[in-house]
Amino acid sequence: MPQVILSINAGSSSVKISVFKAEQIGQRPTELAVAELAGLTSPPATFSYSRGSEKVKKKKLNDDIKDQERAFQFLLDYLVNDKGLSDITERDHITHACHRVVHGGSYPDAHIIDPDTYHHFEELTDLAPLHNAGALSIVRACAKELPKTRNIAYFDSSFHATMPECIRTYPIDPEVAKTNKLRKYGFHGISYSFITRAVAEYLGKNQQNTSLIALHLGSGASACAIRNGCSLDNSMGLTPLEGLPGATRSGSVDPSLVFHYTHDAGKPSPYSSKDMHISTAEDILNKRSGWKALTGTADFGQIASSDDPKCRLAFDILVDRIVGYIGTYFVSLEGNVDALVFAGGIGEKSALLRATITQKCRCLGFYMDVTKNDSPANEVVADVGEQGHNPRILICRTDEQYEMARQCVTNPKVWN
Repeated sequence: MPQVILSINAGSSSVKISVFKAEQIGQRPTELAVAELAGLTSPPATFSYSRGSEKVKKKKLNDDIKDQERAFQFLLDYLVNDKGLSDITERDHITHACHRVVHGGSYPDAHIIDPDTYHHFEELTDLAPLHNAGALSIVRACAKELPKTRNIAYFDSSFHATMPECIRTYPIDPEVAKTNKLRKYGFHGISYSFITRAVAEYLGKNQQNTSLIALHLGSGASACAIRNGCSLDNSMGLTPLEGLPGATRSGSVDPSLVFHYTHDAGKPSPYSSKDMHISTAEDILNKRSGWKALTGTADFGQIASSDDPKCRLAFDILVDRIVGYIGTYFVSLEGNVDALVFAGGIGEKSALLRATITQKCRCLGFYMDVTKNDSPANEVVADVGEQGHNPRILICRTDEQYEMARQCVTNPKVWN
């Protein structure tokens, strides 16, 4: 009997569930369906679904769905009632639920969720209230709706557990840092795990001998130095706010900036709730900054194609910050770089961004093939660099949902 796995990704305004099956441990999971509800914070919510030839794209719903828990219930009902999804005819057929949890603190790998670990995850929410609260609400819903299903947490921070002490430590009072868990954690780790494995396979190299500079570029953006298959450094820090700017995130700024921005920086944000306690400063830098603050739109495709000076500035700022990390990581890796990898929605789709970044990095030996870059191969990993040049320039279609399912199937501790 096949095991059915849900890979669940709760965003701030969306919930996505991918359904996989696998017959036995170690087998590559097969994707059966993908369901998503988006626009939870700006109703009406929209529903998308894909199973084989059946497609539903951004269908507006009349249901009053405004939070992740209600969204999860809607998606679960849809999956169980889909007559074409024969592997799930009742809820008990779902054996595993993999939850993407952004902040895992010091957890170095996936963890089965039981009452004790759940309460520990609740404590970690104080470190990332904007990112963990939604995931934990889905965990609660799973425990209620799927009592026989094994829940496993996969942390975006775990991949970066290998960062050296000198990189993960902030130069502040060590006792205060230890008591309050204040250090660099790094994020987008599930994506970087997928990228590392997929690129190593593409290059025909052992993962332990693969070194990369990887860019996960989406509405949240980050860079990662990967040495011999392990994270050496990540642009994100204590929270995903540090590092590169995003659609609504400022990225790294002078920490004193926010106190000059508003006198209410330390006060609770009006968006705080019973489950999510955030300050005005966190709200400003996470939700009211980034390229949307500069241009009025979060659509990076629109920004990249515009001649508006505000859009050009936003584009140039992102390029400048990314190039800075590439240079830093190239030195950190002592020039031992197999490839520069572009991933994430923007990294995969924006040929102009890739070309602009690579042009500025030619001094490091990165040479792009313009034709390949404009029309990359429709593969998990595509080469867009000039033939015969190293390091390579690659695009990777990262898949966090698949990566969670794959890790579930290959880990005896969570599979059995």
